[in-house]
Amino acid sequence: MIEAKPIGDFCINSRGRRIVIIGNGIAGVTCARQLRKRDSAAQITIISGETEHFFSRTALMYIYMGHMKYAHIKPYEDWFWEKNRLNLVHDWVTHIDFEQKQLQLQQQEPIAYDILILALGSKSNKFGWPGQELKGVQGLYSYQDLESMEANTQSCARAVVVGGGLIGIEMAEMLRSRNIPVTFLVREQEFWDNVLPQEEAKLVGRHIREHHIDLRLGAELDKILDDGTGKVKAIVTKDGEEIPCQFVGLAVGVSPNIDLLRNTALEVNKGILVDEHFATNIPDVFAIGDCVEYRTPPPQRRPVEQVWYTGRMHGETLAHNLAHQPVPYKPGPWFNSAKFLDIEYQTYGQVPSTWEKPTGSFYWEHPDGRKCFRALFDEEKRTLLGINAFGMRLRHEFFDEALRNGTTVEQVLEQLPTANFDPEFYDKLYPSILQAFNQQFGTSLQPRKKKEKKGILSIFGL
Repeated sequence: MIEAKPIGDFCINSRGRRIVIIGNGIAGVTCARQLRKRDSAAQITIISGETEHFFSRTALMYIYMGHMKYAHIKPYEDWFWEKNRLNLVHDWVTHIDFEQKQLQLQQQEPIAYDILILALGSKSNKFGWPGQELKGVQGLYSYQDLESMEANTQSCARAVVVGGGLIGIEMAEMLRSRNIPVTFLVREQEFWDNVLPQEEAKLVGRHIREHHIDLRLGAELDKILDDGTGKVKAIVTKDGEEIPCQFVGLAVGVSPNIDLLRNTALEVNKGILVDEHFATNIPDVFAIGDCVEYRTPPPQRRPVEQVWYTGRMHGETLAHNLAHQPVPYKPGPWFNSAKFLDIEYQTYGQVPSTWEKPTGSFYWEHPDGRKCFRALFDEEKRTLLGINAFGMRLRHEFFDEALRNGTTVEQVLEQLPTANFDPEFYDKLYPSILQAFNQQFGTSLQPRKKKEKKGILSIFGL
């Protein structure tokens, strides 16, 4: 019988111990690398059935589009692992015996551990649609998904993508790169309008249509039809429309990949429940990355966060905690970035799809309809709450410090020249943004030059 421990009550010296990491994504590999830097004696094993070597998951789409090959998305040479004494096992874990501290594998001999790190990642969502198991119907998360998409679209005359998120727009762009006509079903009234405010959502929607993608808003999938041989031949919407297709991309989000852990002593909810040190309810078992759910989320953070940089930060924090006195995970202000076809998107802080007073909003959009900037702020204190930027590049350090230090929206806007990160010869957009703010709020702000003093926030006198 496993004896549970108080959550967060641990202090482990990893030196010389057998540390096994299940999952070779950004979280697991970062943890292994950082732990090796701190502990030369630990026996570190990384297990993955997906691929033998770590690769950049966000670059999978560029293999399909012909911009890269698989070898190009491996950040480390194959010799890197042996040189750093990181043992790689290419196999699937089929069972975890928490009492005996042993892992059963699909093809190889069992592996024992002293410390177990679960970095199991995500899996694509499915919602029980009739026909969702047909050949040609799939999500896009793993390397195996990429291989399936390659095979399933070889002779595709038309495709349908279901779901209005980041994976959906990536799949649509991939398919269009091969001149495959795409119908894009989005349940919401605007693209991603459960995340983006209306103006930004409309901007992205226009851009999708400009790229000759058949965007259907307010459209829901009802069922997927079989051609009689186990392959997809069409989809049917909730409105009864039948759309012929040979490929269906399911891009309705991902969820923590925790099927291996169900009906075990490990506590799970939507994800593996962890404390601020990534400890689970079982001694010597930790979890990081997409599969994690915080028992108490950090300030301004969600219980489950499935983005690349948080996985990296999880790995760094846990590696420190296993080799030194534990510290809590403190990710700081939220940020994220993405691309909608060829429009770059950045967000810092909190910019929900809707808000109420005392939150104020400033929105500027370029006449070309492909660039915009939004700032949310506290109307009483004037402090910045968050920003969205489309079609421009802004410095992460600038906004991270501004949000941490309670900088006012006026100070931020006056310093947009410093925040700008666009390459040389790009149009400078900040004069137009500042002019629009002055007109909307009756101010007379002027661009300020950065003082010759170390530190971004020296420009604020902070």
